[in-house]
Amino acid sequence: MGIKNIGSYEFIEIEDENIHLYFSTAKNNLNFNLKSEEGLENINNLKGWFDLDNVGYLNQVHGDSIYRYDEKVHDGDAIISNKKNIAVGVFTADCVPILIYDREKEIFAAVHSGWKGTLSCIVEKTVIKMKEEFGCDTKKIGAVIGPHNMVCCYEFGYDVAKKFSEVPIYRNEKIYLNGKLNLQRCIEKQLQNVEVKNIKSLNQCTSCSKRYKFHSYRRDGSVAGRMFSFIFIK
Repeated sequence: MGIKNIGSYEFIEIEDENIHLYFSTAKNNLNFNLKSEEGLENINNLKGWFDLDNVGYLNQVHGDSIYRYDEKVHDGDAIISNKKNIAVGVFTADCVPILIYDREKEIFAAVHSGWKGTLSCIVEKTVIKMKEEFGCDTKKIGAVIGPHNMVCCYEFGYDVAKKFSEVPIYRNEKIYLNGKLNLQRCIEKQLQNVEVKNIKSLNQCTSCSKRYKFHSYRRDGSVAGRMFSFIFIK
């Protein structure tokens, strides 16, 4: 894991041979909120900053719909691609970004997973789709969990948390403690359930990280910007 600086902006960088993964930070208020002109401009800037032909993303709706990249902006929360020099990514400001890849098949995906997406196991469903539609071997898939509101800060109501105990793979997991929900453990469990063994996490909390500056909706409210986590093959 390293840092890539683009002017005054900062991206957390992970490279696995031909796979390139990046998680933007909020240093110098880098913002990818598509509801602002600044956010739209920065998405477009990524093409020049990283020498890309295009950048794919979704209109995120906190669901479990998964799409193959086709240059369109769909309503969904996971996007899969095999197109070289085109990045796919997701926007977050506390929810969990997960970047997934099969280096041998050169298939990669970006997933946005808030509590609703985590409850519906969108990460597991994305890996299954990679297996069924692209022939990926789940044991050869790698996944990186990006910055999010971690269990240290993610206060979550008991009534809603009870819904997680109704999901079979979460039933015996310690994912709710002292009024806080551990989304990372849920996502790790999903990945393990489909035999993904190469799981990494940046272990950075958007709310309280001392190492990096991040946008956090829970901390800052409606003024919070958005990070963009993306993956591509050159």
